Amino acid sequence: MSKKYDVYAIGNALVDYVIEVEESFFAEQNVEKSLMTLVDADRQQELTAAIKGLIKEKQGGGSAANTIVALSKLGGNGYYSCKVANDEDGRVYLKDLHDNGLDTNLKEDNLPSGITGKCLVMVSPDAERTMNTYLGITSDFSENEIDEDALVNSEYLFIEGYLVTSPTGLEAMKKAKKIAEENGVKVSLTFSDPSMVKYFRDQMQEVVGASVDLLFCNEEEAMLFTGTENVEDARESLKKSAKKFVITQGKNGAIIFDGDTFIDIEPYAVTAVDTNGAGDMYSGAFLYGITAGHNYASAGKLASKASSEVVAKYGPRLDFHKLQELKTEVFGK
Repeated sequence: MSKKYDVYAIGNALVDYVIEVEESFFAEQNVEKSLMTLVDADRQQELTAAIKGLIKEKQGGGSAANTIVALSKLGGNGYYSCKVANDEDGRVYLKDLHDNGLDTNLKEDNLPSGITGKCLVMVSPDAERTMNTYLGITSDFSENEIDEDALVNSEYLFIEGYLVTSPTGLEAMKKAKKIAEENGVKVSLTFSDPSMVKYFRDQMQEVVGASVDLLFCNEEEAMLFTGTENVEDARESLKKSAKKFVITQGKNGAIIFDGDTFIDIEPYAVTAVDTNGAGDMYSGAFLYGITAGHNYASAGKLASKASSEVVAKYGPRLDFHKLQELKTEVFGK
């Protein structure tokens, strides 16, 4: 019997403020480049003031949200559990999910008071993205936001690694994984960012447990998690933690382990403008591919094409027509 949802995702709901900055900005403002750093409200206000009028765009975001939006635009059925506040950003966020064809636990007439999370996405001339995030109300994301009925009625659970920074978020990750495993729902996880593995490795290991069905990570995250010095050793070691996995390699493509063999996915050369959201897009397109019945090699090809297109523009998402065009290129009509 087919499930109602292809993927049920949990993650931090954040409104992204995309900003172009010069290389000198990081030293001047004491910002650690190329990582996601959690900040408090005062620090984010300080940075926003320093940035002044450089905000390029403002949009719904968050890692798992970008992933599930990509899946939905490609034609998959998705559900997103998250937490926003009853403020302007929260209402914009809820509308964005609905506009992208997603079901959610959020109810417009029942949003809690507080401040919706925000992420300053600073894009430098080398196309690297550096994020400073004030989680706001999403730092209280908990088991209460999990819709068990929707989760059980999904083929895959997708867990965002960023949730690991919050005690309640960590418990929600473990609870969602437990519900999935007890009900035959496959568990997928993304490490999200090297800092999540570097600073929260023990907590991430709690979530991974004996194994996950599908893991998404990049080379740095793979090596940090496995304590190895190169990607060859990392990919062998990852077999102990994930039945299947994807290691993205930026401009070098990706390595997929389908449970039996390694598949090298070729990159698609583009001029990088903004790497924000490349990993999220890869996960979303890949999950769409495998839940739509395609093999891992074909799903990897779609994911590689889609993530390359994201890198060639500002922002972490592609429009519906571009994704449909890519889908037709890879899978045919």
